[in-house]
Amino acid sequence: MKFHIAVRWRRLPVWLIPMLWTLGLGLWGLSRQDSVWRDEAATWQVAQRSVPEIWHMLGQVDVVHGLYYLLMHELFELFGPSTTTLRLPSVLAMVVAAVCVTLVGRQLAGTQAGLGAGLAFGLLPAVQFYLQEGRPYALVTAGTAISTLLLVKALVGRVSALCWVVYSSAVLLSGLLNWLSLMLLPAHLATLIWARPRRDVWTHWVTASAVATAGVAPLILFSRTQSDQVSWIPPLTWHMMIGPAVLLTIGGLGALLDRPRMGQVSVAAVGLPLLAVPQLSLIGVSLIQPLFLDRYVLFSMLGLTLLIGAGLGRAIQSATPRFPKASGWAFPTVLCLATVALLPQSLAKRSPASRVDDVLAVAADVRHLRENGSAVLFVPAARRDTKLVSPNAFTGLHDIALAEGPKESGTLKGVEASPARIRTAMLAQRRIVLITDAKNVATPVSAERDRVKLAVLKKYFTIVEDMQIRGRRATVYKRQASNEMHGRAQGPLHDRFLSGFIR
Repeated sequence: MKFHIAVRWRRLPVWLIPMLWTLGLGLWGLSRQDSVWRDEAATWQVAQRSVPEIWHMLGQVDVVHGLYYLLMHELFELFGPSTTTLRLPSVLAMVVAAVCVTLVGRQLAGTQAGLGAGLAFGLLPAVQFYLQEGRPYALVTAGTAISTLLLVKALVGRVSALCWVVYSSAVLLSGLLNWLSLMLLPAHLATLIWARPRRDVWTHWVTASAVATAGVAPLILFSRTQSDQVSWIPPLTWHMMIGPAVLLTIGGLGALLDRPRMGQVSVAAVGLPLLAVPQLSLIGVSLIQPLFLDRYVLFSMLGLTLLIGAGLGRAIQSATPRFPKASGWAFPTVLCLATVALLPQSLAKRSPASRVDDVLAVAADVRHLRENGSAVLFVPAARRDTKLVSPNAFTGLHDIALAEGPKESGTLKGVEASPARIRTAMLAQRRIVLITDAKNVATPVSAERDRVKLAVLKKYFTIVEDMQIRGRRATVYKRQASNEMHGRAQGPLHDRFLSGFIR
């Protein structure tokens, strides 16, 4: 009986365990206690626009995420807006990536290496973070994993032309989701140089890569006109490179354990370029224009897990002759220890506190603070995402600074009136609800409109309620009785003078 069970277990495909493992990690705490942070809020509100409205917006902002927004629009239409609909595509994409990395590891270094790579992938803190993120980075990782698997199959044997069509399509779709994923191509080039494949492999790869790059090129060129969107990314500093240095060190050790040889397709030949080239390329680009965000090269974690899996497989193989009985328990023991060691990280990634804010939590506060006839202001204007994601919470509140809505203006946050008009509108109110960042995450106010909002509130209004939760702050201001007549007395002449001064 035991023999038959063991035989059936061994017949299971090796990729099934990492698939179920990653799926379980993804579904665990998927809603993050019903929280949605500012980046996901952008996805949420754009996905609920019509296709013409999305196209109109992409001409102004966020064209780099256009394909992703259109995909999420269709999913929201089919299944309705929810945190599950928002994040489940990322979970499924990471499952696909885990399966691919398992197959690559098994192809190049055996079953134990493939299984180790697939299970390690889901445990990486960076992967667990974006595993449950309503943004396109997990989908990019899946596309990269598929293309890497196809490249490896082409290097170890002959494949059909269809394989190269799928390879080119995977690279193209990844590039349309985030064109920085084209850094995958120089990584694959390094693998080809190392492996020294047949001439037909070179020909097919160059053709497939050129087609994919040509398909992404219009997006790259057009997105350059919207470069202000990444102007907030800070310049590269030495401490930003600590993380990549640690990852490259771990990957380098895994490559040494794999004992790579030139002219041979190995885990090191595939995994090390996949880890190192995107990381180093992004650092190089960031020296010219600040763009260093780890999520842009999340797909490089595929290379790291390949090297981890190969190192683990090599260690178990080396220990088997000396400890034949214990070697069978080595793999599950290492997995259990790694899971326990990373459990605090896993729990933290599934907490609302893992993100800088939560637009839904503060919307719940607004429901209790609002009064019909009151006004609402947002500082900065991007915090209007709370209203856009939870419009019902703002029923009865007048958005007095808004001149043109986000849909009409083709923007994410709408277009606000001039500082003078905002001031005039504020002085006509008795009660204003201000939505802004909590003190611990707030940045200095820079926009002239926002400075006027805060100045008028400070001079003419008094705080009567103040609530902070998960990175957002809702403050209720009431007009000071002593300043009410003073504000009226100043009248239009004073407003015209202030308007001229502000301009």
